[in-house]
Amino acid sequence: QVQLVESGGGLVQPGGSLRLSCAASGRTFDSYTMGWFRQAPGKEREFVAAIRWSGGSTYYADSVKGRFTISRDNAQNTVYLQMNSLKPEDTGVYYCAAKYTFVVVTTRAYDYWGQGTQVTVSS
Repeated sequence: QVQLVESGGGLVQPGGSLRLSCAASGRTFDSYTMGWFRQAPGKEREFVAAIRWSGGSTYYADSVKGRFTISRDNAQNTVYLQMNSLKPEDTGVYYCAAKYTFVVVTTRAYDYWGQGTQVTVSS
C-alpha cells in the first residue's frame, strides 16, 4: 500500500519561502514519477512540478518555473518542493502524487495521492 504524507505548509508573506516534504512509503519508487499539484478554492487541481525518481529529470509549470525546485532524497524516500518568491496566487492546497511510469506526467492521471498541505501566501 503506497502512502504519501505531505508536510511543511503554512502561512507566509509574499516574497517568502516554504519547503514542502512528501514522505513516500509502501514500495520502491525507482520506477515512479512523483508530482506536486495544487488546488486553489473554486479552481481545478493543477500541475506544479514533477520528477522522475530514477535519474531525477524534472518538469515545471510555467507559472512556477525559476521559483520552485522539486527534488528527491533516495535515502529518506522523500520528495521536496522548495518554493521561493511566493506570490498570493500560489495559495492553495498542495498535493503530492505518484505514478508508476518512467516518463514525466503533467496531467492529473496519477495513481496515488497524499492528503494535501495548505499553503497561504498573504500579508
